[in-house]
Amino acid sequence: MERTDHPLSLIMVIMMLVHCCLLMGSSVMAATITNISTDQSALLALKAHITRDPNNVLAKNWSSSSTTPVCNWVGVTCGSRHLRVTVLDLSFMNLTGTIPPHLGNLSFLVELRFNNNSFHGSLPHELARLRRLKLIILGYNNLEGEIPSFLGSLPYLESLYLYNNQFKGPIPSSIFTSSSLRVLHLSDNPLSGSIPREIGNLTMLKELYLEQNDLKGAFSSNTLRII
Repeated sequence: MERTDHPLSLIMVIMMLVHCCLLMGSSVMAATITNISTDQSALLALKAHITRDPNNVLAKNWSSSSTTPVCNWVGVTCGSRHLRVTVLDLSFMNLTGTIPPHLGNLSFLVELRFNNNSFHGSLPHELARLRRLKLIILGYNNLEGEIPSFLGSLPYLESLYLYNNQFKGPIPSSIFTSSSLRVLHLSDNPLSGSIPREIGNLTMLKELYLEQNDLKGAFSSNTLRII
């Protein structure tokens, strides 16, 4: 007698496969929503640390109750693949405030542009978690304290602009262990100490700006060959 498969079995298998696909899709979507919620919380924490926003740029646009998606907020750019914040550009907004530790939760951030504002206080150590950073521009603010040593441990950092602030003390030696740094702009700060010989270790360095500081000493011939 010839054996025939029951069509109901095939239907059940198909339904189970569809169900599994839906569950996987839901998990991915839930993870994406959770991650962008983390980024949103970090941005709202930054907004809460802004004490002056003369043009109401953030006041009008950054809101958890807004219908505007986080990735469309002013100054925010997200990656197309993960839908996480990759660029945060608040330059030239005349903002006054401090940089909160919550910013260290923007784990996909590649570019941080806060130049030409009035941010003050020190840079929180939590920024060390931003391992994807390639560009940091914090020039023309009132940031103070010593330049954090963790900036030298960011593996992909290519350009570091800290000019025209109130950073003091020596340039941290960790900066000179970077294998990717191409631009180092530290001019117009009350930095002190000697010009480190270790600058010569920055083999990728193309631009170096140290003028208008209280640094002493001269460049070694090894340093001059590199820059």
